[in-house]
Amino acid sequence: MRILPEDRLVLDALKAREAQIVGRAVDWCAINSGSRHIAGLEKQKLILAEFLDDLPGRLEHRALQASPEVADDGALRHQPHTDALLMTVRPDAPVQVVLTGHYDTVFPAESVFQKLVVREDGALNGPGIADMKGGISVMLAALEEFERHPLRERVGYRVLLSPDEEIGSLGSGAVLAEIGRLGHVGLTYEPALSDGTLAGARKGSGNFHLVVKGKAAHAGRDFALGRNAIAAAAELACRLHALNGVREGVTVNVAKISGGAPLNVVADNAVVRFNVRVPDAEGAAWIDRAIDEVCAVAPFEGISIHRHGGFTRPAKPFDASQQALFGAVKAVGDLLGQPIGWKPSGGVCEGNNLYAVGLPNVDTLGVRGGDIHSEAEYAWPQSFVERAQLSALILMKLASGEIDAAGIRALRDAGPRVALAEETE
Repeated sequence: MRILPEDRLVLDALKAREAQIVGRAVDWCAINSGSRHIAGLEKQKLILAEFLDDLPGRLEHRALQASPEVADDGALRHQPHTDALLMTVRPDAPVQVVLTGHYDTVFPAESVFQKLVVREDGALNGPGIADMKGGISVMLAALEEFERHPLRERVGYRVLLSPDEEIGSLGSGAVLAEIGRLGHVGLTYEPALSDGTLAGARKGSGNFHLVVKGKAAHAGRDFALGRNAIAAAAELACRLHALNGVREGVTVNVAKISGGAPLNVVADNAVVRFNVRVPDAEGAAWIDRAIDEVCAVAPFEGISIHRHGGFTRPAKPFDASQQALFGAVKAVGDLLGQPIGWKPSGGVCEGNNLYAVGLPNVDTLGVRGGDIHSEAEYAWPQSFVERAQLSALILMKLASGEIDAAGIRALRDAGPRVALAEETE
């Protein structure tokens, strides 16, 4: 594998556009697009649609169903979403690539973290600059310049930009599954680590909510008549926490107990919220049974427990197909002088969803950065062109056949499929 003159033209064009590739991501960071901030998401979506329209394909605004969520009072409510953007280019080409990203962030409309600044060391510090508005700019730049390559007709692709990744992709999950089945390989633009390291194997993740119901009563006059849901929730939380260390690689994080009542009232409702991480399907099945066992026996008489939630991102092991794809990406990186390494991650993303329906994928092709999901989030500006060149050269080598997309997909097709649950949050 080597860089050909026609490849070099694309790579040089990306280098010449460095200021624009960085600058548009900086501009996008000024738009608050927190997962539940519909107005901000709508604004960001329309801007991104203009860039997607420049690609030679068909752009769809895919309406997403609202996601069920358990409120603090235990009621089941629904979170609306803006549309996902789906661009389809050359769907009949011999090589099919799926590229995904998300335009939501974790920062709500009222967050104080609304502005990008440049740190003294040159890093860009701003909401979503790494996760993943920078990644979207990198993805688009690679596709825009790939369209000047003479072998472009050999590669077709589908680009999905979703508004709900940070809250589990419950609305966009069906679209991810749909397009994941149609590709040979997938490229997703979560940030790499600061040194460029990629996420290899990923754990699976599930979000769960136990709605605990008791009986209200006056804390002084009729205390014995009450059934305290908060006390029951606390005991359930302890039972869940005790599952840690029982099975290797399975963790349970009890994150929050909601509900309660005034100090002079026995609380009749509570919600226990927790996340689990699992290394494989067997671990998921084990913890699923363990949660049922926790819920089967109420902490005391008069308490009812209703379980909500489930696994929406199954584990993504580093199987033969993943090894082959990562090896190809490393070879491309070597051509560019970019050392590519990877290591396991407990985090999850759209790559888990794509893998579950059979699509081998690399899901940390975005900018180099760190401290995501915090006000210290940053990205290195020089990584924008680096990563755009990496993605563009991957596309060019898929087009030339030097990366065997069909062969990589065949390795995955020999492996298992994983069912996704339609659950709350």
